[in-house]
Amino acid sequence: MKILRIVLLLVLVIVAVVLIGGAYLYNDWTRGVLAQTAGELRVAGLRDRVEIVRTDFGIPHIYANNAYDLLFAQGYTQAQDRWWQMEFWRHIAAGRVQELTGRTDSVMGTDLFTRKSGWYEAAERDWNSYNEEARSYIQAFVDGVNAYISGRAPGDLAFEYNVLGLTGVSFTVEPWSPVDTLAFAKIMAWDLGGNRSNELTRMTLYELLGQELTDLFVPAFGFDMMPTIIWPDEIPTPAPTSSQSSPRTITASRLGEAQALADILPRNFVFGEADVVGSNNWVVSGAMSASGMPLLANDPHLGIQMPSIWYEVGLHCNTLSQECPFNVVGFTFAAAAGVVIGHNDNIAWGVTNMGSDSQDVYRIRVNPDNPLQYEWNGAWRDMTVRDEIIRFGDGGELSFQVRETHLGPILNDNTYDPETEQLSGFNNENPMAIRWSAIDPNAPSQLLQAIVGINRASNWEEFRAALQHWDEAGQNVIYADIQGNIGYQSTGRIPMREPEHDGCTPVDGWTDAFEWRGYLPFEYLPTLFNPERGYITTANQAIVPEAYYAYLQQELGPGTYTITQDWDYGYRGMRINQLIEVLAPHSAETFAQIQGDNMLLSAEQIMPYLAALSFSDAALTEARDWLLTWDYQMHMDSAQAALYGEFWRALVNAVFPDQTDGSTLSSGGSLAMWTIYLLLEQPDNAWWDDLSTTDAVETRDAILARAFEQGYAALLAAQGASRDNWRWGVLHTSTFVSNPLGLSGIDLIENYVNRGPFDTSGCSACVNAASWDVSADLTVVALPSMRMIVDLSDLSASQTIHTTGQSGHPASENYNNMIDLWRSIQYHPMLWTREQVSGDANSTLVLVPAQ
Repeated sequence: MKILRIVLLLVLVIVAVVLIGGAYLYNDWTRGVLAQTAGELRVAGLRDRVEIVRTDFGIPHIYANNAYDLLFAQGYTQAQDRWWQMEFWRHIAAGRVQELTGRTDSVMGTDLFTRKSGWYEAAERDWNSYNEEARSYIQAFVDGVNAYISGRAPGDLAFEYNVLGLTGVSFTVEPWSPVDTLAFAKIMAWDLGGNRSNELTRMTLYELLGQELTDLFVPAFGFDMMPTIIWPDEIPTPAPTSSQSSPRTITASRLGEAQALADILPRNFVFGEADVVGSNNWVVSGAMSASGMPLLANDPHLGIQMPSIWYEVGLHCNTLSQECPFNVVGFTFAAAAGVVIGHNDNIAWGVTNMGSDSQDVYRIRVNPDNPLQYEWNGAWRDMTVRDEIIRFGDGGELSFQVRETHLGPILNDNTYDPETEQLSGFNNENPMAIRWSAIDPNAPSQLLQAIVGINRASNWEEFRAALQHWDEAGQNVIYADIQGNIGYQSTGRIPMREPEHDGCTPVDGWTDAFEWRGYLPFEYLPTLFNPERGYITTANQAIVPEAYYAYLQQELGPGTYTITQDWDYGYRGMRINQLIEVLAPHSAETFAQIQGDNMLLSAEQIMPYLAALSFSDAALTEARDWLLTWDYQMHMDSAQAALYGEFWRALVNAVFPDQTDGSTLSSGGSLAMWTIYLLLEQPDNAWWDDLSTTDAVETRDAILARAFEQGYAALLAAQGASRDNWRWGVLHTSTFVSNPLGLSGIDLIENYVNRGPFDTSGCSACVNAASWDVSADLTVVALPSMRMIVDLSDLSASQTIHTTGQSGHPASENYNNMIDLWRSIQYHPMLWTREQVSGDANSTLVLVPAQ
């Protein structure tokens, strides 16, 4: 295969480089890309003098006299530190990754998918919808990026170009554009929004297992046990006592259709998979803090990667005015302008993913006499057809057509066969389209307009006004201000569906019975301000009690207004609430204790059933009894956590894969924990039966005992017989992998760009959510990608950390200098005042106009 030829070529070239003057090339390729961070530079396009002060961790604080220069310098600085990350992201969003890697089977599906979906075209529509002020800010950022990359050869911008160039790929670095920035938002929205994987899982399993077993595999949220974000007494009144409880929509299908489409949909690009991605945030009022003012915390849980997904930055107008309104610090993405999470002079905010159901999968019926027409309400409609060309960096191209309906593009046309290296053409037998709010041609997104609006907001009203533009990648946004207020606002576009359509499974796309009726108006999105309880917690759990949807039906008429039915199942939210109430009054120290908490509540649910088992092997009985003394904390140095982790992995893999023919695997996260909790009270449920045994029907206790025995044996094999040597962190490691070189398969390159493995505390349903995927192993696949604690009594006392470091250049001292702090739940000061920044300054770069 082509990828093998590339690897062999790379190995030969690297050997030659090492043997023939490799030291010179190493220095030129690696340190030559490091940007100038001190002194003075003349930069074309700049209007006035700008200072970029970098702290000991390489965090830039930018000081400018006008907004244009401030955002210009932000773009310049982020390109200095993270250009390759920006370049790779924009190629993902545009379906052009193979222009960087050459023709590569493993990447072909990604490029085909994003081209079919039309992300870049949607971003172009978005750009045209922005107001003049937001466009000026984004354009300034773009101008700054281009000021840095202009005139520099690819190899002077990033080490990766030099290595990939050895494979025969040639590079031309194109100017950055506003659409490149907005297209990155599509990656974010895809990874964080929608339930397409659960829709397809349900469709497959309804056919294979029937509704009863399927609804246990993807169960409803436990409203009677787990806390919602907004509590029952906080929803609008008068509220009906009944709830929206229509049966799940199940339409006729053929076995394999859903799995075929699931195979086409790529794994999430940047942020991680839905069942392991989440986040925590919470805020307490002054009534619950030691200072008498609010405290706010946030730690988004995203896919593990190198460099960090986040870039920390301070944007400071030297004199605040209407023309230069920014004084804000926090976190952004390398491709984005402004600050996504952080605080300004007056307010602080943090976000967690809503997982809003902004997508639906439709089965399309094509005219047998004309493949460019589809049925709609008994008549044939013409499809829109787009011509696409995928070009390969090492030569050649691939042309294809995309068919689009008003419900969205058909995604299972033109699938790729790696054996023949050909596309399949149109799929007229079972075409399936995806409808997604983020690419709605009639409703362009204005997400970046929301972000710059939040950066300027000074109170709750201005904050909410800005959030009306946060219309994709719906988030749970918490708020606090220096006046002592706290609040919560949900965001994003929520489709209003017909009463018979709940969004849980793919539906027929030839009738308006499953049509959308627009989006839920912003004023009906759940919100909360200064609740009597004195705190707000969001951890991806259900936002509102079920009665809220009945309230919406009362207000808006019959319909399905569900935000989603695929929540996190609430263990983190429950634990955070417990700790908020127990540890009050709060300070930064108690908030750090909560962020580092490793309690696994679901283990507490299982232990009584494990305690009741009888083993014929005395060693198993003794090991089980020893485990019963565990405190349920998944500390990296815990021996008991190691045993429980292996037991849990064995249990999940014993219960689920055999029933689903291996077509649907469980990561072992909160969904599996809630399902198994429900099954524990049903000892004879069919899920417990091991279908690979033909002479017995297994029940709960048999499977629990077998899983414990298997987990115990696995731990003995991995870490030996002495419990003194058992450690959870040996199984639960974090390896930060750079894309794409960190996956090259060449040790020399991987060791240079990757970092790890590192022993890591936490688990999939811990507050310290270092998540696993037990269908593979127990290593970390998603994690708290940063941690932030903002003290509204003294903003300069706030603190934060992210996973790796500020720089994307492996030769930089700031490439991985945060990892140890992150692992040990430590922080660095979130510098705020000019005096603080100057006192911690490591270097100062002054940019002046070129004239």
